[in-house]
Amino acid sequence: MDVIAEFGDILAKGTLDTLYMVFAATLIAYIFGLPLGIALVVTEDNHILPASHFNRALGTVVNVTRSVPFLILMIALIPFTRAIMGTAIGVNASIVPLVIGATPFVARLVEGSMKELNKGIIEAATSMGCSKFEIIYKVMIPESLPSLILGASLTTITLVGYSAMAGVIGGGGLGDIAIRYGYYRYESDLMVVTILLLIIIVQVIQGIGNRLSKRINRLN
Repeated sequence: MDVIAEFGDILAKGTLDTLYMVFAATLIAYIFGLPLGIALVVTEDNHILPASHFNRALGTVVNVTRSVPFLILMIALIPFTRAIMGTAIGVNASIVPLVIGATPFVARLVEGSMKELNKGIIEAATSMGCSKFEIIYKVMIPESLPSLILGASLTTITLVGYSAMAGVIGGGGLGDIAIRYGYYRYESDLMVVTILLLIIIVQVIQGIGNRLSKRINRLN
């Protein structure tokens, strides 16, 4: 294809930039979102660390953050991103709104995964004398791992879409290429290729997530 010959280097760099943004943001979002999700579960009434007021406050913060459309959130965070990164455009700068947008999403996914657990397992661990911290990292996380992996693949796929939106403000990656070349320069063929690349990335991520989840589920 002529578009590959003409824009091959740009597409290759855009693909690598997208993968870097997405996986870095997913990792950081889980560093913050995993403990938040666990906190949403364990602080419920009748759980191991009941704290109803804290639970409601945390749930409200998570819901409010999730309610803001990513494009608006990204624009609103430009001053904050510039303050901590020195710039509001480019690949590294895009990671900031990606992380902030994904963290509450991750928290709710983790919460959902943890709530699928049979409460009898937690009660058994409690009766065996496990501490609350041991229940979390030796029981709840391992038992929820297949579901957590599926949630991680869903988060990563969601961030692929978010990263494409980051191209609106010069965020880099395939979204930036699609807008800068495909839209503004009317290179429709290039637009199609970037869409196909994004579809391939999503399919690969989903396939890997499904396989890992099934394998771990069999081991459990």
